[in-house]
Amino acid sequence: MFIQTETTSNPATLKFLPGNVVMPAGSAAFAKAENAKKSPLAKRLFEIEGVVRVLLEKDSVSINKADDKDWDILKPSILGAIMDHYTSGDPTITPNKSEASSDESIDGNDEGESDIETRILDLIETRIRPSTSQGGGDVIFREFKDGIVFLEMMGSAVGLKAGIENMLRHYIPEVQGVKDFRDSIPKPGLETPVAQAVQGVLDEKVNPAVASHGGHIALIDVQESTAYIRLEGGCQGCGMADVTLKQGVEKEILAAVPEITAVLDSTDHNSGDNPYYSPGK
Repeated sequence: MFIQTETTSNPATLKFLPGNVVMPAGSAAFAKAENAKKSPLAKRLFEIEGVVRVLLEKDSVSINKADDKDWDILKPSILGAIMDHYTSGDPTITPNKSEASSDESIDGNDEGESDIETRILDLIETRIRPSTSQGGGDVIFREFKDGIVFLEMMGSAVGLKAGIENMLRHYIPEVQGVKDFRDSIPKPGLETPVAQAVQGVLDEKVNPAVASHGGHIALIDVQESTAYIRLEGGCQGCGMADVTLKQGVEKEILAAVPEITAVLDSTDHNSGDNPYYSPGK
């Protein structure tokens, strides 16, 4: 049996093509090992340390790996698990419980939240990521909690946040909103009147201006008299980021919120995928 592999726009995701039908109809996405009880194939794959998500489609198996794992180490085990599955004669999905349309996913756990996570992952992998990759961006599901989907949005995907949220809410009524996964960490400073005033400046004056460049400025935290921000989308990695910060964002915030005396940039500009101005221009 010869299994081909294909890279994707996300370095943490690799597609495996076994040369055989994987799913006769629809697709099945599994966000956690405990959700994979109805899929012998997915269950085998989750037994490999480092496999964190599995997507089964008509003729392919897409695997998401943990950030601290290397494909050179994982690939042999994944290839072996897929070969073992086809050699065993086990079905991809347990019979009589496998029907799903392209807009549905199969979940190995009947509990509500697990089912929701599986549907979210399926929608992201089959519809959202293919769209965001066209602009050089990417989206990775991190968590679903209290109605909020926490995503890692990279490059141009940040500018598509509203569209991503609308799609998730349309297909999955339980979804109430979408946030950056880094914002899921509790930050008491963001609940203060000063932080709310800073957020107002970003919403009303700053973000409408940088949106034309595919950019977005997020308030990360407020500690004492300092506001911490993150430049996203076209602003991340942009050669004009320092100008945007000093002459634009900082100037507007200091003028409108006197309690703030400093604005610090916490952006990882080295990982910017689609800067509006590349460094050196």
